[in-house]
Amino acid sequence: MAGYYIANVDVHDAERYEEYKKLAGAAIAAHGGEYVVRGGEQTHLEGQAPRSRVVVLRFESVEAAKTWFHSDDYAAAHKIRSEVATSDSFIIEGN
Repeated sequence: MAGYYIANVDVHDAERYEEYKKLAGAAIAAHGGEYVVRGGEQTHLEGQAPRSRVVVLRFESVEAAKTWFHSDDYAAAHKIRSEVATSDSFIIEGN
């Protein structure tokens, strides 16, 4: 069963976020992940609106997604993101 990482993000420093995207993309690929959604226009329908940017990644399994998130490969990117953006994220099992 696939594992999906979902993040709602507000970027506060677009220039440094570009650096994050490069590092994160390499780490995601190294762990077999792929982007399903990377930003894009949103249509809010109900409840609390997501942040300005939504990202969805697909991994082979929930365990693979967790391994990527906690990996040394992603650590530098995660540090940058925590400095330049506010986000809520989670991993969920899916098809």
